Parts: sequence; structure tokens; C-alpha cells
Amino acid sequence: MSWLPVKAVVGRELTKLFRQKARLFSSMVRPMIWLLVIGSGVGSMLSGEQQEGYLQFLVPGVLAMTLLFAALLSALTLVYDKEFGVMRMMMIAPVAHYWIVLSKLIAATITAMVQALLLLVILLLIGLIDIKIALLLIPPALLTAVACASMGGLIAVFSKTLDNFAVIMNFFIFPVFFLSGALYPVSQLPDILRYVVLINPFSYGVDLLKHAVPAAQSDFSIWTDIAVLIIFSAVAIGIACWRFSRESVHEPLFHRATKRG
Repeated sequence: MSWLPVKAVVGRELTKLFRQKARLFSSMVRPMIWLLVIGSGVGSMLSGEQQEGYLQFLVPGVLAMTLLFAALLSALTLVYDKEFGVMRMMMIAPVAHYWIVLSKLIAATITAMVQALLLLVILLLIGLIDIKIALLLIPPALLTAVACASMGGLIAVFSKTLDNFAVIMNFFIFPVFFLSGALYPVSQLPDILRYVVLINPFSYGVDLLKHAVPAAQSDFSIWTDIAVLIIFSAVAIGIACWRFSRESVHEPLFHRATKRG
């Protein structure tokens, strides 16, 4: 297996990312709104030290949110390419179909990490974290990015159109984020919500990031977080590759092309 097709797909996605300056800028606006507006609003009900501590508590959550949105939106290109005919050209390339999924997920992971690193630079500049915490956040951010990309890939391979993907993502992304412990400690949630958090794989990515921030109270052990993220990512990627490799999934692509011809 030559890595040239993989490099071509990843290179194409990263080229689009860096050409879209507005996309990079807007990806920083969302976490900063949550951190400075929502965080400051909730923190205003606390005393001075508690307010600063709450803002630092939110750092893993907004970083995880950046990874989640970036990875899911990047995985959207799997559906976009099917809609606009690019996927047909990839399908006739002399590579196994699952390599297309893996290439897209690698690109989604890198895209998410680029945006996460930009956010870390901003957090350093405003003095909310120091360089030690920033460096400690990078490894768990990478593992969380892989898990988020695998979520996006799993949704994308079961989505037939862009509209399907948008509906599923909007229904999926907010419960996954809000019920992850990103904005509050899991231990303080009602029992029924705590059980939902426990089955949410994104919760373990948020918690893994919390281990790097002293002010953020983690809810699980670091080894539990790592094990859940690795197992979930492996299973999700495996299902996505299996689904994408089925011939029946791609027949409509070539039928549409035949009708247009």
C-alpha cells in the first residue's frame, strides 16, 4: 500500500483549511465566547478566587469543544465529496476503500489539533494558563481529537446527504458536549444525568484534559480515560471503515453519474 493517496487526501483537506482564514478565525470565536462570556457570567456569582478558578476549570471544556466541533465539521467532507462527485474519483483509485476513511479521519484529527493549538496560544496570551499546562494539554488533546474524528466519521458514513449529516450532528453534538462534564463537575449532577455522562465517550476526553489543569477537578482516573478513548476510537473507526467498504453504499454514486451522463 502506497502512502501517496493518503498524503494526497490529507494534503487536500489541510490546504483547504489554511486557505479558509475566516474558518480558522471563527473557530476561535466560539470557545472564547464560552470562556469569557458564559464563564465570566457564571463566575460573577462567585468570589474573586473562585471566579478565576472557574475560568481555569472551563479551559479543558472549551478546548475539548474546539476539538469536537473541528473534527465533526472536518468529517463532513466525507458527505460533501459524495454529494459533489469528488468521491467517485477517489473510489476508482487503486486503493482499498477503507483508506479513504482513514485519510479523512487523519485530516480531521490534524485539523482539530491545529485549531486546538491556536486556542492554547490565545489562552497563553491572556494569561489563563502557563506554558507548562499548555504543553501538558497537547497529548490528551491529540487522543481526544482522534476520538472526536472517529465520531464524525461514524456519523458521516451513515449519512446519505449533507442535510442528513447536519440534522444528525445538531441532534448529537449538543447533548454530547453538555453531558460531558465540560462545564461542571460530573459528581454534582443528578444520578440520571451522571449515568448519561458515563456512557458518553466524549466525557473521558474532557476528563483526560482536566488532569493537565490543576484547577479542574477530574472525575475518572487517567488510565480509565485513556482506555475508553482508545477502545471507542478503534471500534468507531472499524465500523466506519466496514460501512464505507460495502459496495451497496456506493452504488447510488455511480447510478447518479450514469443518469447525468
